[in-house]
Amino acid sequence: MNLNKITQQYYTLFPADLSGNTMQRQTPGVLLAAVEIEKFQTPELILFNENLAEEIGLGKLEQDAMFLNAADVPQHLQTYATAYAGHQFGNWAGQLGDGRAIFAGEIANKNGKKTELQWKGAGATPYSRHADGRAVLRSSVREYLMSEAMHHLGIPTTRALSLSFSGENVLRDMMYDGNPAYEKGAVMMRTA
Repeated sequence: MNLNKITQQYYTLFPADLSGNTMQRQTPGVLLAAVEIEKFQTPELILFNENLAEEIGLGKLEQDAMFLNAADVPQHLQTYATAYAGHQFGNWAGQLGDGRAIFAGEIANKNGKKTELQWKGAGATPYSRHADGRAVLRSSVREYLMSEAMHHLGIPTTRALSLSFSGENVLRDMMYDGNPAYEKGAVMMRTA
């Protein structure tokens, strides 16, 4: 990976796996793993949260659609997935991480409030747990709607800035009954 001088300084403070390898594995001693987004060839933006865009300082949607739907990344941006650890289902789970979320940058509004941007469903990371890092429209619409509902109920949470078709079909076993089927792929731009 081609890293600029600022990025190299950042990684001396925060240990990182810079291999770009998205194979699911343990990454001991690092806080994040550099990954690249899938760069979907035929994405289609279907929802854009204009109110949230104004709030975080992004403004109106003009030329940002290719960035929002994981088709293009500014050359200076280093994308990564974050490692973490914790309990799942009442048991210590050890290393976990962003299996479907990839850091897309940070933006500050006119008041200086910073917001992190992440793609959700833009490709595999080392933390994808034997999955492909993709998302489907069904679950992405649910997350979009629920995050906005929680926000408007006054419950702090991540929020969805945009939702796009990825242009791919993704194989999922929706009922977990051994009968997988293809579903429309999606990518969401999430904010925190």
